[in-house]
Amino acid sequence: MRWLRCFLALTGLVILTVSLNRPVGRMPPFGKFLDPFHGFWRNAELSDDTFGRHLHLQGLEQPVALFYDERQVPHIFAQREHDLYFMQAFVTAKDRLWQMEFQTNAAAGRLSEILGPSLLDYDRHQRRTGMTYAAEQALQELQKDPQMIAILQAYSDGVNAYISTLAPTEFPLEYKILDYAPEPWSPLKCAYLLKYMAWKLTGRSNDVQMTNVLRRFGPEIVQSLFPDTPDKTDPVIPPGTVWHFKPVQSRKPAAPFTPTVAQDLPKFQPNSANGSNNWAVNGSKTASGYPLLANDPHLDLTLPSIWYEIQLTGPNVNVYGVSLPGAPSIIIGFNQKIAWGVTNSEADVLDWYQVTFRDVSRKEYWHDNQWKKTHERVEKIYVRGAATLLDTVVYTHQGPIALRGGEGVSGERTQREYAMRWAGHDPSNEVRTFYELNRAGNYGDYVAALKKYACPGQNFVFASHDDDIAIWHDGRFPIRWQDQGKFILDGSDPLSDWQGAIPPEQVPHVKNPSRGFVSSANQKPTDESYPYYLGANFAPYYRGARINEWLRTSRNLEPDDFRVIQLDTKNLHAESILPTLLRIVGGQTLTPEQKAVFEVLRNWDFFNDAAKMAPTVFDRWWRMLYHNIWYDEFGDPSLAVPDRARTVELMLRQPAARWFDDVRTKKVETLDEEVRATFRKAILQLRQSLGDMGETWQWGKYKGTSIRHLARIPGLGEKGLFTDGDLGIINATGRHHGPSWRMVVSLGSEVEAWGIYPGGQSGNPGSPHYNDFLDVWLHGELAELLFMQSKNDDQGRVRSKTTCTPK
Repeated sequence: MRWLRCFLALTGLVILTVSLNRPVGRMPPFGKFLDPFHGFWRNAELSDDTFGRHLHLQGLEQPVALFYDERQVPHIFAQREHDLYFMQAFVTAKDRLWQMEFQTNAAAGRLSEILGPSLLDYDRHQRRTGMTYAAEQALQELQKDPQMIAILQAYSDGVNAYISTLAPTEFPLEYKILDYAPEPWSPLKCAYLLKYMAWKLTGRSNDVQMTNVLRRFGPEIVQSLFPDTPDKTDPVIPPGTVWHFKPVQSRKPAAPFTPTVAQDLPKFQPNSANGSNNWAVNGSKTASGYPLLANDPHLDLTLPSIWYEIQLTGPNVNVYGVSLPGAPSIIIGFNQKIAWGVTNSEADVLDWYQVTFRDVSRKEYWHDNQWKKTHERVEKIYVRGAATLLDTVVYTHQGPIALRGGEGVSGERTQREYAMRWAGHDPSNEVRTFYELNRAGNYGDYVAALKKYACPGQNFVFASHDDDIAIWHDGRFPIRWQDQGKFILDGSDPLSDWQGAIPPEQVPHVKNPSRGFVSSANQKPTDESYPYYLGANFAPYYRGARINEWLRTSRNLEPDDFRVIQLDTKNLHAESILPTLLRIVGGQTLTPEQKAVFEVLRNWDFFNDAAKMAPTVFDRWWRMLYHNIWYDEFGDPSLAVPDRARTVELMLRQPAARWFDDVRTKKVETLDEEVRATFRKAILQLRQSLGDMGETWQWGKYKGTSIRHLARIPGLGEKGLFTDGDLGIINATGRHHGPSWRMVVSLGSEVEAWGIYPGGQSGNPGSPHYNDFLDVWLHGELAELLFMQSKNDDQGRVRSKTTCTPK
């Protein structure tokens, strides 16, 4: 029974009966939690739990028809725009209220209010990196757009209308576990959610670590081990694309800057695997003669899911897809004429500046040959069970001071710290972009919508029933000189500041390329002919190259072929280096056990399928070999480490390079010795941890994908899932990360679409819809999406209808 899941989640937290009615640390008062009339038992759902036939709501302007299909997806038909977003918020809150609020509290640096002092460092980080400031800036910009702020207010009113229907006994389970209550929603919370996603996709940086590498090893080693352009590329925009514009020129400082060493490193970095796949083909490559489009964003796999599936039908719009719980509109989806999807651009929009203050008061800083005044924000951080903390955050024109500095200047009362310049701090109105995309009918509409977009940068893939396909590497990207932002910058030099933004029409893009397809997988966006510097930390070419290999050679494509491509497990990384490793190992005498493992690897087809043992052996072997190569000289956490693609190139092209020697020993090691030693050690470790080679060595068991609860509450997630794929493969399913939504859309006279995410519509662990999509996702299937064209177009799949009327 579903209630059993709720109960088991708390079995490890049972305490003495005498304490049942008192909170203990972060734990709730358990007497209240276990109360059969008011506690977690009330969250059990034994049916679909849809609304009744009629619903009277304060705040509606006109009647709204609300349908739920057999997958518990809501389909909203509204006569007014206000009511459309009011009801989107209402039904989303019904299923995901706790998730919506928890994510915005995380963005705002307010988790200490809920979980106590253990989250104080995280909250400080959020405040010191300016998340509160960023959300306020976004809201101010939105308030300049009367239509968008009205939509956000309608959305907020819808959330609050749902909250008003709840008695404390009906609060979502997590409120009871953590012993707190929901608070009113507001447009500011929507802004926090959007900045939360922007940070997840653009907040990772290694500027400090790269600076330390530069200081320790010098520019020649940096250029060799950390090149701006990798040896192998297959860019998003087809090579040879001609740029029909005159670029804006940037000015570079006359002399290089040598920064001090930061005492801190950036904390709470977003997952480096955050990325996605998307692609589209035109009718020349499909059986139907119409375009096909696919998208699968790779994010942390959580319950509840990051996505919420919904259809929105109202004035001048009929759109289906997935939304972010806490924000209006559809983020990835389709309407009757177009489809679109996104992947992270990976463009660098976060830089660090060394700032020199006049004295320890930090009231003034040196810039452009003069002392300029700073601005202070006092952040009030409430802490559950402890005193409120007042944290003063200092801002320069380059952003908040988010890292401590290094040594000062001899003989002067100065100190140095580091300001964070992030595109997410700038005023922006991404809500407008998605509003317009939801209503777009052709390529021109799509381009017009993207011109309003700022952060996080995305590769927006597009297809239309007009047989147009396109991809734009879109966002507000700073104009910079080559390598600006690869290292810590001089905060006193105006030529180190961002010099405006790349004009929207000059960002990388292509429409209807001659090859008949467009695609992206977070790789470098262009070849070297593109005149602007966008950064150097793009994903390796592996996923993008494999997708393009599929699409170049395919003809008469059907929608299900796109599903098959999404599930592809070809490991191009292994294919590129394993033959060389086996050649080295094969030149020595092997024990019977080693020979058996060798044969498993030799016969491997380089597909990371769950039932195979070879991916397990290769993964353990490669990790040990990579560690042995780099961590004698780059093991300090303050240093960046060369990536695996560059490591492979060194092994293949420079097998005698100095890096294969372990500098910690007197002996000079060779690459061959390292390969052989790690092969033996990997087998030994696998046998010690997994037993003799057999089923326990299967990739799916070794990897053990888990979908964790958003707040990491034990028992409310799914462990040990047997999955194919891996990070860096098209099917990028890792241990806790992977395809968070798979979608395939067939454009034509009638739009057809399929999709799935690993979870369920409900965020309530006591609901039958908490994880009911999971098995379909695990088996690599897609659900057919019900895209209703009218209130009567239910195709026999609607399970309930509610007429919502103004109260």
